[in-house]
Amino acid sequence: MYIIAGLGNPGKEYAGTRHNVGYDTVDFLAEKLGTNLNKLKFNSVYGETTVNGEKVMLVKPVTYMNRSGIAIQEILRFYKIPAENLIVIYDDIDIPAGALRIRPDGSPGTHNGMRSITEHVGNGGFPRVRIGIGRNPDMDLADYVLQKFSLQERDKIDEVIEKAAEACIEIISKNVDSAMQKYNKNSKQ
Repeated sequence: MYIIAGLGNPGKEYAGTRHNVGYDTVDFLAEKLGTNLNKLKFNSVYGETTVNGEKVMLVKPVTYMNRSGIAIQEILRFYKIPAENLIVIYDDIDIPAGALRIRPDGSPGTHNGMRSITEHVGNGGFPRVRIGIGRNPDMDLADYVLQKFSLQERDKIDEVIEKAAEACIEIISKNVDSAMQKYNKNSKQ
């Protein structure tokens, strides 16, 4: 069993913001796989599906970004899922806007949602699908990540969200190395 968790903040006021591209990717995956995200448990909204014969939970933690690890830990413990079967999708200000970066593991960097996950689950060995949102040095960081995309930016980010969803499927169907080779090379580094 796999968990694909997209990070974001619940509520209409956060929909379509830079910080919610993880949620947007899970929504895209749910639509692509014909899955309803209609269950509420484990401090998450989720749905269940299969990918290449593997059971998969598509998860959007509703704990708010900075406490995402609480929800993820609950699911992993309840289902006794090893951390390496967790795939986390999130925004990254340290990657140029519109770029995609897949990694098999790593540090949480500057991302508070990932810090929460590594505090609750541990740093070890779970794939990360990072969607570049860049940064604006003239804006406060919190204001920037909670800002909605412009229409021009939205078109670009929607393409990356689709590739991020495909990368998650590739990780489950093949492995993280295959996803990295296929999607990192086509991404702006």
